Amino acid sequence: MKNLLFLLIGTFFGIVMFKSEAASWFRIYEMFQFKSFHMYGIIGSALVLGLIIVQVIKRQELNHIGGSAIEFIPKERSFSRYMYGGILFGLGWALAGACPGPMFTLLGAGFLPIIIVIAGALAGTWAYGLLKNKLPH
Repeated sequence: MKNLLFLLIGTFFGIVMFKSEAASWFRIYEMFQFKSFHMYGIIGSALVLGLIIVQVIKRQELNHIGGSAIEFIPKERSFSRYMYGGILFGLGWALAGACPGPMFTLLGAGFLPIIIVIAGALAGTWAYGLLKNKLPH
């Protein structure tokens, strides 16, 4: 039953991503050329909504769907790890025209060439898993 709920939420997220054109390569290209506010508005709205939801979870001490408490573990602050990671993520996003959420949305919408991008993302994640202990954290 829990998995069905996750499937419904993911399907709803995919529909919203597709209908808002957040999965559109043209919109992403337009954003990187600073020609339109569309994507910045979507990203900014998600950021504000995320901040509000995190604060509500912390203040109300809400539990996740499994029943245990939601914990926010502070991360170690470091400039280089976020700079290098952000650059790699941004380059991949710009080259592929999609970040991880829209990749699967595009696949669900029938854009089959995105399978190559998904395979590349999975290969990159696998490579990170192999090199994680050797990288600066």
